[in-house]
Amino acid sequence: MVEVNFAKIRSEFPLLSKKVRGKNLVYLDSAATALKPWPVIERISHFYTYETANVHRGAHFLADQATGFYENSREVVRQFINAEAVEEIVFTKGATEAINLVAQSWGRANLKKGDEILLTEMEHHANIVPWQMIALELGAVIKVAKISDEGEIDLDDVRKKLSAKTKIFAFTACSNTLGTITDVTTMAQMAHKVGAKVLVDGAQIVANSAFDVRACDVDFFAFSGHKLFGPYGVGVLYGRKEILEAMPPYQGGGSMISSVTFEKTTYNQVPTRFEAGTPNIEGVIALTPAIQYVQKIGWGAIIQHEQELLKSATEKLSAIPQIRIIGQAKNKAPVLSFVLEGAHHSDVGQILDQENVAVRVGHHCTEPLMKRMGVTGTVRASFSVFNNQADVDSLVNGVIKAKGLLL
Repeated sequence: MVEVNFAKIRSEFPLLSKKVRGKNLVYLDSAATALKPWPVIERISHFYTYETANVHRGAHFLADQATGFYENSREVVRQFINAEAVEEIVFTKGATEAINLVAQSWGRANLKKGDEILLTEMEHHANIVPWQMIALELGAVIKVAKISDEGEIDLDDVRKKLSAKTKIFAFTACSNTLGTITDVTTMAQMAHKVGAKVLVDGAQIVANSAFDVRACDVDFFAFSGHKLFGPYGVGVLYGRKEILEAMPPYQGGGSMISSVTFEKTTYNQVPTRFEAGTPNIEGVIALTPAIQYVQKIGWGAIIQHEQELLKSATEKLSAIPQIRIIGQAKNKAPVLSFVLEGAHHSDVGQILDQENVAVRVGHHCTEPLMKRMGVTGTVRASFSVFNNQADVDSLVNGVIKAKGLLL
């Protein structure tokens, strides 16, 4: 593995040079959103400055150029997750819209009263609420697979909950709250044995580990650009081509049609069928430098660096009396949720903020998971390629200060 200069990487994120209250910023909230490196920032600026044009329908140079950049990003994404064809890559405004697209389009076409949708206790609200909405409309039933006290999915319970009634199993590849990395391949195989489709929420996994949609044998895979060092308002839905081709459109409008009369509309081929209206063009284009940025560093170096920080932070925080780590899975992304027993997580977060340590507090859009783990919320620190040991120490010192003030 080529040695990576992580100090240089840190300098490529301009926001880290910002002083807050006269001190350096310690950004430990990458699980919510990643900071943006210069290549992504510059690509967006360059498009607006020199390349602005709409895509797909123009008859001039700028439109053709923008369309080329836009469709090139589709190919970059295809390679990134190892999809078989570019037609399997649908651009959305984020993972949330991607999951809603599947629930509303595939779900409405394939679910009926009494059919079952299997979720897990660790799902983000974005992979719960869309399924509740379609289940309520169609009379389908939601089943929920249990997790262990350590925060790992109970595969025996998954096996029990799967049946011929299960039409889709929707689960996360990585918990945004616990950091648990799930056994996607095994669960996909289990679901396919009973004839169920598999949707994987990949929002948290894409910036921390490689994901191969074909090797994992999933039917749908959703992720957002902003957690991958990319822009806001852009995401990806991967779907097997034959499944997408059988799905009706999610929204109507420009681009998604083949022909329109007042009597009848015929729809475009996939993936354009699911991309109505003017898209987030600069966001899609800037996905390319975001993905290339990760690929340039390399997954091996990224994982090693982030795991070292996670291990150090876990050991140091665990040594503080009254600190309880929530989520002790064996295979974790660099996400660390904890509570200070006797103190409210919001109070801890505010004190850390006064120390310029940016963390997330609350239920992290996983209220059912919080209930399962017996807490109302946690403090969540998450690490990325630009963090270092000094950031870990700032977190630990801030928690020690919070403990002294609150307990």
